[in-house]
Amino acid sequence: MQTAALVIEGYASLWGVADLNGDVVAEGAFADSLARTGAGGVRMLHQHEARAVVGVWDEMAEDERGLWVRGRIEDWSAEARFARALSRAGALDGLSIGFRAAKARRDGRLRVLSQVELWEVSLVTFPMLPGARFQVAGGR
Repeated sequence: MQTAALVIEGYASLWGVADLNGDVVAEGAFADSLARTGAGGVRMLHQHEARAVVGVWDEMAEDERGLWVRGRIEDWSAEARFARALSRAGALDGLSIGFRAAKARRDGRLRVLSQVELWEVSLVTFPMLPGARFQVAGGR
């Protein structure tokens, strides 16, 4: 018996905020990538594991704050059910982007990313950008 997917939403990236590795994403950095692939071309992984596709991203949009995402954690594998249970319980709420820097520049110790090829957005325990978080949509 298949159960309903868990809908989640949040910010995968925030404009102008340095992550723990010194990367800063500039506003509009995802525009070209998303124009090419849309949300459907970006994978939802658990902990950046390529073998652990746990759901699908339905919407991604750049707004005044950053890259907002909305998607569904499915129940098609043990890993997906695990990620869904952790998310529902509030034990998993971090987001982390997997990408290639298409255009970047140095600013002191920081790397400013102005164009990014977005490959995946993972559900993670410890996000590199502490403010990149999701919540269960509708407060369930």
